Parts: sequence; structure tokens; C-alpha cells
Amino acid sequence: MREIIFDTETTGLDPNEDRIIEFGGIELVNRFPTGRSFHVYINPQGRQVHPEALAVHGITDASLADKPTFDGILADLLAFLDGAHLIAHNANFDIGFLNAEFGRLGVDMVEPSRVIDTLAIARRKHPMGPNSLDALCRRYGIDNSRRTKHGALLDSELLAEVYIELIGGRQAALVLDVQTNVDGDRTDGRTVIEIRPRPRPLSPRLTEREIVAHEKLVATLGDNAIWRVVEPSYAAAANGS
Repeated sequence: MREIIFDTETTGLDPNEDRIIEFGGIELVNRFPTGRSFHVYINPQGRQVHPEALAVHGITDASLADKPTFDGILADLLAFLDGAHLIAHNANFDIGFLNAEFGRLGVDMVEPSRVIDTLAIARRKHPMGPNSLDALCRRYGIDNSRRTKHGALLDSELLAEVYIELIGGRQAALVLDVQTNVDGDRTDGRTVIEIRPRPRPLSPRLTEREIVAHEKLVATLGDNAIWRVVEPSYAAAANGS
């Protein structure tokens, strides 16, 4: 099962007048991130960013001047979305903007059956709320400290973690009833989970200060500390190399 967790940033709130200026999405197969993503900034073709929208995402008109227009990224976007369920938080907003952009270019709109709204799931699961992305990150212990402003790719990464928790946590990702590998091929009845290496490493989440503090702690634990086994750099430091 292939899913795309995605988010958009826009010039304003009206899909008939405003435009998408950022799209970010990541791919899940059988509820596991594959490492494949699609991220682009888009020139809104003369539509200026509304001041209230600017305060949310910080994307300026000047920064978009040299970016491709929506028709320029359309083929790559459609290839990325092709055949997948599309998952967004408050999906009506994002799908409304996507369909408006598709409509301007004569492209078929997204079928509602392909769309999953994590906000609707959250409201059913946590009816007392709050159910914003930030609130759900806090509820599930997901680090969102990098989210000082809205950004389509970062928000998609956070939403992917939230989505897995909303549908039942990591156990839901084992897919025990339909036996497939990450390429979607049927197996012979065994549960096969194959995780391909990422094409590029994830950005580190530890700060330099945290790394230094951890190394100082490890230095106090003695030569048999487990960290010297799992982190060769500590063993090398202990041997003076």
C-alpha cells in the first residue's frame, strides 16, 4: 500500500484566487517511510502572498520570483502522486488548492476516495482536542522543536509520525494480513519486511551542544560502557586515536 503524506503552503485562503507556493510530500509503503520525497517552491504568477499567510509560513514574494510555475512542476508532481492515497491534515484545504491548480491546467481532480484527512481521524480519536499538528506532536511525544514556522516538507515529516500514532502506533505498520514487501510484490505467505537504505541520510536532530554533553557522560561510564560498543568514535577516543 502506497501513501503520500503531504502539505502545501499558499498565498492565502481562497483556492479560486490564491495559489500554491510550496508543496512537500513524503512516501510511505505499507506505513513505512521509503526515503522518497518531493519538495518544491512555486512561483504564484503574480499573486502576492497575503500578509497573514506570510506570518504563518514566512515565504516572501521575492523568494518565489525565480521559482518554477505550477505547470512547470506538474509532470513531476503527478508522477509522485500517481496511484497513492493522499494524506493531509485538514485535507479539504490542501486538496481544494491542488484541485484548483489542476483545474486551471485541465488535469483531472483528485478523487475523494484517495484522500485521508488526519484531522478528521484525530477528532474522532480525541474528541476533546486540541488536534492541531503541534498539539498532536505534544500528545504523542514527537519532537517538533524545529517547527518555528509552517513548512510543507517539515510538516509532512511530522504528520507522518502523527499519522502512524493515530492509526494505532508502530504495530499498525507490520501489515500482517496482507503479505507484501515494500515494492508491493506478493510473498508466499510469510511476513516480509524489507527496508531499503535511504538515498540520503536524515538531517541530524541533535545539536552540537547535546553531542558534547553526551560524550562527556560516556567518558564517566568506564571502558565497558555499552556506548563504546555501539559508537566506535567513543572506543577510538578511549584508545587515544
